[in-house]
Amino acid sequence: MGKNGTLSDHCIVPPGKSFALAGRDPRGMAGLADKETAKARLAEDAAAIDALQDRLFAEGKRALLVVLQGIDCSGKDGTVRAVFNPCGPLGVKVTSFRAPSPDELAQDYLWRVHKVCPARGYIGIFNRSHYEDVLVVKVKGYASADAIERRYDEINAFEKMLSNNGTKILKFMLHISKEEQAERLRERIETPEKRWKFNPGDLDDRKLWDQYMAAYEVALARCSTPHAPWHVIPADRNWVRNAAVARIVRQTLEEMNPQYPEPKGWDPATIKVV
Repeated sequence: MGKNGTLSDHCIVPPGKSFALAGRDPRGMAGLADKETAKARLAEDAAAIDALQDRLFAEGKRALLVVLQGIDCSGKDGTVRAVFNPCGPLGVKVTSFRAPSPDELAQDYLWRVHKVCPARGYIGIFNRSHYEDVLVVKVKGYASADAIERRYDEINAFEKMLSNNGTKILKFMLHISKEEQAERLRERIETPEKRWKFNPGDLDDRKLWDQYMAAYEVALARCSTPHAPWHVIPADRNWVRNAAVARIVRQTLEEMNPQYPEPKGWDPATIKVV
């Protein structure tokens, strides 16, 4: 990161402009000098997020939605733990999206998403999201090309509606290299404590790497908007990934500047507890 602009400015996918993932290095340092610096900054930012989230919850007027997308092994779970664990459960809700259930398939594709969007006062975190419907669904051919094409505008309109109703939206694509994914898959297979994370189907998806990257590129370009921007986060190094996401979330909450509400109907100066 240069001297001018925030980290968000350097990671953002510019709305309305052409975009190529090849121009973003998954092993980038996001302006960090070293691992120790990143960990120290992460701890500081996570503590600040905790304090800001407390104010957001008390204010009860707005919400923050954090969308985490990334190919298998990109570190979505690890990002949630590293950035948001200090917040605790009050006022923070994590939703993981898996393959839709029969009930969900009987509805429109945004139905299951809308009902778990964060209420006012909350930070909502999506581990995967509605973007599966223009990524996996597109690559696997689960919907027609015409249906997929319509969804970019539908998603933009959906996110605009959330924004208009007080939800700030941050979207992060955790960008890892194919080589790094291979290392993490091997680690899952070779480490007994991590084997539960491995799904042989991940290897089938890995064969479709180029198709997934192409689908991501289109989704990022078509759905990075002023009200819901995409950020591409270098994720080959976990400590870079965590520190970068934490800094952008903190900066966003600071810009929102939630405030503790003033007492209504009573004056603290006149209250005595005996």
